[in-house]
Amino acid sequence: KQWYQRRVAITAGMDMMDELLPVIERLNKELKDPDITTFVCVCIPEFLSLYETERLIQKLTALDIDTHNVVVNQVVYPDKTEEGKISCGLCSSRSKMQTKYLEQIGDLYEDFHVIKMPLMALEVKGTKILKRFGEFLVSPPDMANKSVHDLVVDL
Repeated sequence: KQWYQRRVAITAGMDMMDELLPVIERLNKELKDPDITTFVCVCIPEFLSLYETERLIQKLTALDIDTHNVVVNQVVYPDKTEEGKISCGLCSSRSKMQTKYLEQIGDLYEDFHVIKMPLMALEVKGTKILKRFGEFLVSPPDMANKSVHDLVVDL
């Protein structure tokens, strides 16, 4: 009796695998079709995040999965005084640290579409700010003459 139960269980398992195989093959084909699927990697300009993003991109590339987009989130654009000096010591040090990793991202992903998203002055939560943040993904703000406060002043 035990032998028969095991055989039935094995047969049921094999039948289930036979049913799943076409689904898995279709999903694999769709994941590898850049017209259907592309991965957008999101990182922050810090060592560990950049390291993990590079590992992810290498793995996806080895699997023939399209990934040509990187969003760099929480980039610090420090406020400046009228004299052009950074008005916050912490912001200055974070910005300097991030600059090194932003340069590495530029070198590693020169053939990628890289979007740098500013660290927002407000938490990105709620419909209005999410819509604004989404607009920045499509058309990133030019932060050369703006403060992060300018990005959300009307919200």
